[in-house]
Amino acid sequence: MSILILLIVAVVIIFMVTDIRLSLISRPAFAFFKRVLPPLSQTEREAMEAGDIWWDGELFKGDPDWHKLHAYAKPSLSEKEQSFLDNQVQTLCAMLDDYKIVHQDKDLSPEVWQYLKDEGFFALIIPESYGGRDFSAIANSTIVSTIATKSLTAAVTVMVPNSLGPGELLMHYGTEEQKERWLPSLAKGKDVPCFALTGPEAGSDAGSIPDTGVVCEGLYNGETVLGLRLNWSKRYITLAPVASVLGLAFKMSDPDGLLGDKVDIGITCALIPTSHPGVQIGERHYPMAMAFMNGTTYGEDVFIPLDWIIGGPEYAGRGWRMLVECLSAGRGISLPALASATGHLSARMTGAYAYVRKQFGLSIGKFEGVQESLARIGGHTYALEAMRLMTASAIDMKLSPSVVTAIAKYHMTEMSRVVVNDAFDIHAGKAIQLGHHNYLAHGYMGVPISITVEGANILTRNLMIFGQGATRCHPYVLKEMEAAAMADAEEGLKQFDDLLVKHILFAGTNATMTLFHGLTAARFNSAPVSGPTAKYYKQLGRMSRALAISTDLAMLLLGGELKRKEMISARLGDVLSHLYIASTVLKRYEDQGRQQSDLPFVEYSIDHSLYQIGQAFYGLCSNFPNKLIGYALKRLIFPFGNSYRQPSDESAQQICQHMIKPGVMRNRLTHLCFIDDNAGTGVMEQAFQAMYRCEGLFAKLNKAQHKGELPSKVSIIELIEKAKFIKLINEDEAEAMLAANELRLQAINVDNFAPGELEGRTVKSSKAA
Repeated sequence: MSILILLIVAVVIIFMVTDIRLSLISRPAFAFFKRVLPPLSQTEREAMEAGDIWWDGELFKGDPDWHKLHAYAKPSLSEKEQSFLDNQVQTLCAMLDDYKIVHQDKDLSPEVWQYLKDEGFFALIIPESYGGRDFSAIANSTIVSTIATKSLTAAVTVMVPNSLGPGELLMHYGTEEQKERWLPSLAKGKDVPCFALTGPEAGSDAGSIPDTGVVCEGLYNGETVLGLRLNWSKRYITLAPVASVLGLAFKMSDPDGLLGDKVDIGITCALIPTSHPGVQIGERHYPMAMAFMNGTTYGEDVFIPLDWIIGGPEYAGRGWRMLVECLSAGRGISLPALASATGHLSARMTGAYAYVRKQFGLSIGKFEGVQESLARIGGHTYALEAMRLMTASAIDMKLSPSVVTAIAKYHMTEMSRVVVNDAFDIHAGKAIQLGHHNYLAHGYMGVPISITVEGANILTRNLMIFGQGATRCHPYVLKEMEAAAMADAEEGLKQFDDLLVKHILFAGTNATMTLFHGLTAARFNSAPVSGPTAKYYKQLGRMSRALAISTDLAMLLLGGELKRKEMISARLGDVLSHLYIASTVLKRYEDQGRQQSDLPFVEYSIDHSLYQIGQAFYGLCSNFPNKLIGYALKRLIFPFGNSYRQPSDESAQQICQHMIKPGVMRNRLTHLCFIDDNAGTGVMEQAFQAMYRCEGLFAKLNKAQHKGELPSKVSIIELIEKAKFIKLINEDEAEAMLAANELRLQAINVDNFAPGELEGRTVKSSKAA
């Protein structure tokens, strides 16, 4: 006992006496920290510093404030935004024939292009004072999602001018003169914008762009002015083939010192009319299964005045910071909107198809194999919409949460891939035959585009989510890095010492609480609510603690090497991501009034996320470079082993019950899905509703078959006729059943084309069969 007391006294003295602590702990730790500090390039540093910390910061600190989550404003649309959705968006969707757009015209029709311009679809984010719609991020996202359920080509065409592009950059950084010059014409559709960043040698590593802008003097409007001599080659630029104004990113340099003594100024953004001498809009690309305008642009020795730099000359070299901060629109609004649309469409149509399609006399939605996939569609769709709403609402709070939007971009596009794959599996042959009645194929083929753009998903998962999140969101690491980098070493050590004491206390608390929650299965953890979701708050809080201590250990033991341990970083990023996904699901459940019908979807989604978190931690611990530390960390987090399991069969079956019958829950789950009465979605919806209205009648006939009153091996039409003959059903009931069956056949059939029609040798006469 005396030895223990002496040890405690020694520890207290070491930590409480500043000089002793500095000598024995802080100074050696300071030197170690400076040695293992990962080197950051200028572009990495700017990316690290850009954006805001939001709910991700709460998840990293180990003790999330769930009341803060509940206090975030509930996403909603204004009256004018709802009116636009109910009118202009519905009108636009009715104008779109996606099969014709993609396979015949390879473009939107002239009427659609004009409607988009006239009705302000390209001006959703532009302020009303410049002639724009001035809509919220939620409205922007909802509009794009709704359009995407009808046509991805149209959705991408609308979303690009309203995300990363000249309009976004001008509003945040443009001079008043630039805003007055461009925003009104962009709002009215007189100018169509594109933004050129990606090139043949610069994709996800945008900081390596070879395009240049050299400061020099040149002629402009007959006068010699100071400007830039530009050379560029860009590809994959959406709207480039039809753009009248080009946003351009390039590396700016001043070798002759015309602006000062700095030669390499850095990445800069400028705005250039495509009609300007030397600007070339080159060849068009053809993204798979979509006909949106995408192509190349080139320029050789193109001279522009300095004041064409977005924000003016004082923003020279600040382009990368501008781009990273504005990427939130693409990652937080546009791509999540497309992913959520995939969920809405797949859930509504696949649920209907699973009901009307029959095998062995039963709807295929009654078979457990189909139910497993159908439930995954429903559970993921609920989570996709939850993420879409919460992430877009952060942007409406005037935040730019770079880590959160990276999580949304990666996981939502990957989840949409799972959803549409499951939809294909259930639809089987119907999904693979192209035609006007195929509502899944273009979405299926379009998923790789979302996964590729705005930062490839592999990069996003392995480097960005945790790499940026661990440093930005951790309560102390970024501040410790700043202290270590201070020119005044003694002042840096003083600040570092103060931070280190707090960091040690933080880590010790998290380690202790992680073990305690593991031993008690988090039963004593706090939750902001009672009822069926309380357990999830407790488990997520437990995993937040585990993430905090795992992050500290990984950064302490691996240091700068962690930057290259991408698989380790990715697993820690997966933990953070699924903590965020589960948080959005709980937030949606609360915002929508804790609907009882939502519970199976909530349970499915969060059980899935907890399972993924458990797998990520096991993968981290099993592959940790120091095997002893990895084993100890596993036992710290899961003293009795990982108890998280995949969603239960019961939850899956409850989800399927909601998806294969009309009702409020099905409508809320898929409320963004546009139903076109003249296309496949309309036919499927009509068949589903008609068959469901006759469910009791078909059940009566099935019962009669089991009793031997009606034959079992006959067609549905013959069965109905025989039932009418024995007066089991009356004339009106028979007519309703026959009409429902006719719609059912139309719904499950696929498009046929006359011989030579697809080759253009015969008159078109496609029909569903």
